[in-house]
Amino acid sequence: MKTLAQMLEYKGGQYCRAADNRDRKRLCEFLPIADWEKMGMRPVQSFEVDEFKPDELTRENVLARLENDLEQGFVTAFVKRTAAARLMNEVVKMWLWLLDDPLSELEPFDHFGLPLLIAAAKKYGFKNPCGDDAGSESKYE
Repeated sequence: MKTLAQMLEYKGGQYCRAADNRDRKRLCEFLPIADWEKMGMRPVQSFEVDEFKPDELTRENVLARLENDLEQGFVTAFVKRTAAARLMNEVVKMWLWLLDDPLSELEPFDHFGLPLLIAAAKKYGFKNPCGDDAGSESKYE
């Protein structure tokens, strides 16, 4: 799994791909506010800066977030919202990148990202509403 220092590399490289920054926003949950700018982020005015305590960067915490984002990814894929599904696909890839999982390199974005979502759900034992399907079946087009 990547370290906090390696996580800060996410901003400028090939990894930052979610157009609305939802991937970097999620990573900031693990960083002290002083480091948010390194990720190209800053708190909104209504944010309680003094009360914020970053979560510990542990495998368990990352997996919990991956599980939650996989669920959201499946929802956007099933309703066939291409833009939202693509964004959630990039968030899932970001968590996989943080875990040093080669699934983070899975391309292309077909069937609303279902092949990646299914592969990750199966690998980590998370809820997979597609059963034994690979996600590339014609019924998911």
